[in-house]
Amino acid sequence: MRTLFLQPPTFDGFDGGAGSRYQARREIKSFWYPTWLAQPAALVPGSRLIDAPPANMGMEPILEDVKNRDLVVLHTSTPSFAKDVQVAQMLKDVNPNLKIGMVGAKVAVQPEESLLKGAPIDFVARNEFDYTIKDIADGMDFKDVDGITWRNKDGEIVANRDRAMIEDMDSLPFVTEVYKRDLRIEDYFIGYLMHPYISIYTGRGCKSRCTFCLWPQTVGGHRYRTRSPQHVAAEIRLAMQYFPQVKEFFFDDDTFTDDLPRAEAIARELGKLGVTWSCNAKANVPYDTLKVLRDNGLRLLLVGYESGNQQILHNIKKGMRVEVAREFTKNCHELGIKIHGTFILGLPGETKETIQETIRFAQEINPHTLQVSLAAPYPGTALFKEATENGWLDESNAELLDENGVQIAPLHYPHLSHTEIFNSVEEFYKKFYFRAPKIASIVGEMVRSPQMMKRRLREGVEFFQFLKGRKAA
Repeated sequence: MRTLFLQPPTFDGFDGGAGSRYQARREIKSFWYPTWLAQPAALVPGSRLIDAPPANMGMEPILEDVKNRDLVVLHTSTPSFAKDVQVAQMLKDVNPNLKIGMVGAKVAVQPEESLLKGAPIDFVARNEFDYTIKDIADGMDFKDVDGITWRNKDGEIVANRDRAMIEDMDSLPFVTEVYKRDLRIEDYFIGYLMHPYISIYTGRGCKSRCTFCLWPQTVGGHRYRTRSPQHVAAEIRLAMQYFPQVKEFFFDDDTFTDDLPRAEAIARELGKLGVTWSCNAKANVPYDTLKVLRDNGLRLLLVGYESGNQQILHNIKKGMRVEVAREFTKNCHELGIKIHGTFILGLPGETKETIQETIRFAQEINPHTLQVSLAAPYPGTALFKEATENGWLDESNAELLDENGVQIAPLHYPHLSHTEIFNSVEEFYKKFYFRAPKIASIVGEMVRSPQMMKRRLREGVEFFQFLKGRKAA
């Protein structure tokens, strides 16, 4: 089937790619690669991937493209679902014979509800969907395809049996081929990564059981299924050939450091290639491993601290002690490894006092940059179940965004309101960044690099525009 993989247009500046842990407009405009769409696209000969938001593409060229398609696969999410259904209807209007499927965590955990609310959708793929989409694109009858819920000719919703998880991760083709064919890598930008960057996965799944985390609970699973170090290095070599302008590679595995010997083995392969790279990590990597990674090209770790309060970390099953995270961060500073620290406000157990405790903790450990998110109870997560059972989540806030695509505070507690949690994000940023030592560090960085000065000034303008927009909302 003539197949289009589509990340559709939605809110202006909306980062809805699967690599985005929280689909929303960002404080600073940024875009992750649509790797979860690129992977099945690499399995389907003659397919095309359109990632509309970073390409700043509207509907007109997409509607023209689908006139000559048989199948469109859209990636969707809880925040973007309503708009994505509107896009699907527009596609069906110009090509009534088109088969339309949706993939992503939203439809993986709410397949029947998604079909009931999405009239133009013919099927949704549950869980890991690479070979599911390949089977459909190869022309297999829907009734024979594992892993889908679909609408038959009588309009009845049918749930096929589950698809087995992929065990041999080396069997998947390189997504870099699709990046080269269909994407402009300069369109992808993350404030804490060097530009241009490329992001790929070296494995799927995460051993941790964090109650809020979307992908392990919905699509990837809790077993870390990995590619071999040699397979990863081969794709990096290909990417270096295709994209000599790339300054940094990012490994977007939920927790790249879940398997320390393998992380070290990959690092040594990358060290031979002389590339700069970064990855997601848990704040418990020992000093000796950090040194091996650093000595072989590691520049930055993206670390989910979430909170500086130990009880909240227990509540969300983070499996992390504050003192361990503190020691880990100290080691990174000593080794010269940059950290982009991520924090979440409004998690179960949050109070006005714990918010201040987390702000003080962030100031103390002092990551190079940080990101503050609002707790987001996505369907399919333990946090969503806990929030609905306890009355912490209002139905009116279930889409997690306002009408402009900006993340809202969907959770509230008897002792802590939506508004108090929402306003604490701005307070967190100001107290962290507007300290004399932090300002001096940023200014020093800018003075040493005219390119960095231009970048930070632009980010500063975007950040204040974002805060202004939040206040207006």
